[in-house]
Formats: sequence, C-alpha cells, structure tokens
Amino acid sequence: MQTDTPKLIRIGTRGSKLALWQANAVADKLTASGFATEIVIISTKGDQVLDRSLDKIGAKGVFTEELEVSLRTGATEIAVHSAKDVQSTIPDDLELLAFMEREQVIDVLLSFNPGFKLTPETAAVIGTSSTRRKALLKKYYPNVTTEECRGNLQTRLQKLENGQYDAIMLAFAGVTRMGYDNLIVHRFPENQFIPAAGQGSVAIECAKTLDAELKQQLKEALDHTDTHTCLLAERAFLRTMEGGCSIPSFALATIATAGVQIEGGIVSLDGQTLLQESRTAPAAEAAQLGVQLAQSILAKGGAEILKDIRSSRGEA
Repeated sequence: MQTDTPKLIRIGTRGSKLALWQANAVADKLTASGFATEIVIISTKGDQVLDRSLDKIGAKGVFTEELEVSLRTGATEIAVHSAKDVQSTIPDDLELLAFMEREQVIDVLLSFNPGFKLTPETAAVIGTSSTRRKALLKKYYPNVTTEECRGNLQTRLQKLENGQYDAIMLAFAGVTRMGYDNLIVHRFPENQFIPAAGQGSVAIECAKTLDAELKQQLKEALDHTDTHTCLLAERAFLRTMEGGCSIPSFALATIATAGVQIEGGIVSLDGQTLLQESRTAPAAEAAQLGVQLAQSILAKGGAEILKDIRSSRGEA
C-alpha cells in the first residue's frame, strides 16, 4: 500500500467506552493494513435522550444518524456501529461496507449479588431497554418485573449498584469487551433468547461516493466473510419485518454445512405469542433466505403482532 504518507482514515464513533473499544479495534486493523487513523467522537440522539425508552424517541437511526451526517459531509471516511443498532434500511447514499468478526451472541444477566439465581419462579426486578428482552422475559420468567435501563454500560452498572434493579440484562459481547465477565450470573441460551439481528458484530458504514479502490482496501482490512454472510440474512429479515430495535423481533444466522441457516421470529409484548422458524439456503442466497423467513413469520401471525404493537403506541 502507501509507502510515503499513509492514507488517513477518520473513524466516526459514539463516545461511550464500548463504542470507543469498537472504534479502536477498527483502528488497529487499519493500522496493521498500512493506514493512518483518527477517531472522531460524535454524540447521537440515543446518547443525549436518556429519560425515554427507545420506542418513544423514534428508534430508527437513533444511534447512527449523526454519524451518517459526518459521512455525507466528508468529515469522516467510515462510521463504526454496533451492528444491532443500525437501522434496517440504510439511506440510498450510504452503504454498509464491512462486518467484523462476531463475538458470542448470547444475552446475559449481570448482578452484584453472586448468589442471584434466575428460575421461572424468580421474582426480581431486571433492568433492560430492549423490547425483545422484555417480551421474552415475560414469556419464560413470568414473575420477573422489567424496568427501563438506558445509558452506557457504566451508567447502567451504577444504577444496578445503587439498587434500582436486582440484575441487568445485556449482550455478552459488550460485557466481555468491557471486562465485566465477573458480574455475569446467568447466560441465556441462544436458541431460546435468540438475539437481535446483528448482535455481537461491529458494522462499518461509508458513503457510496467514497473512492472505489479505497473501499475495497477497507473491506479487505475489516470484513469477516462468514459474519457478513450471516448479517446479510439477518438484516434482510429485519428489513422485511419493517422493524427496528423497538420491535421484539429476533434473528440469528449461522454458517451450516448446506450454506447458511437462520432462526428468527417475533414475540408479542406480553410474551404470550411467540412465532419462531428456522430455514437453510446456500450462502449466496443469504439475503433471500432472510426475506423468506420474515414473509413466513408475517403470514403466520407476525403481521398481527406488529399491528397490535403499533396500535398500542399510537402509530399508524
């Protein structure tokens, strides 16, 4: 690559410790590939508005919109997101260039009480900001009470330590990247608590107008092929469901002998109705596979669940 002055790649990111961990992981890979890097911290609406749940502030792009503006203006070359935070439909002038290798996808419970045990009989207050997690907890742990828990990981842990919750529910990926594995008191099986589309992966976004050769070099440095294939299926599912992170849908694709397998579905807000299916297709058909799964789920009652959710929120 460049031998004299390395090409500078400005990396847009949110300012939380976890977001900066992700941005630095990207920077390390780019540096190893011969680029110079600069991390540009950008505050998003999701970082600024912490007194309302995500479905109350318009969840589409709530953690990405301001970063996308920086791509359009040329203030940054790439933006780094938690893949599960990226809205299901990307603006026409932008693209998802790469998905980094995925961490374990499971959800976990954190508590400062090492003796905390979660059983179907457990009556406890669990903090989570995820609609999906709240609904699945209602299904499998009916005696649990959920309370809204927004903010970065450190803020949530402070609320937990202050006694607002008995435990908080988070993605394992963020917990382990921040070094809080010692607080994990429960791990949810991924075939029961199927994660949100993209959970555990880091997404790299850029403007379509970015130089084509540069885009290819960035992709070679950052993209993990198997993860990318799985995310194509999951995001196609999410897009067809027309659901962002405020909809209790879920999808997990994995590489299988026959190509790629996806398991996904949706759960009603009260946890009473769970629709879940699995499908497999060749890797080249990953996106079509996600679409087909979503269409099947919608036809079997998913559309009614979504209609009820939107009605309960006063949406059209």
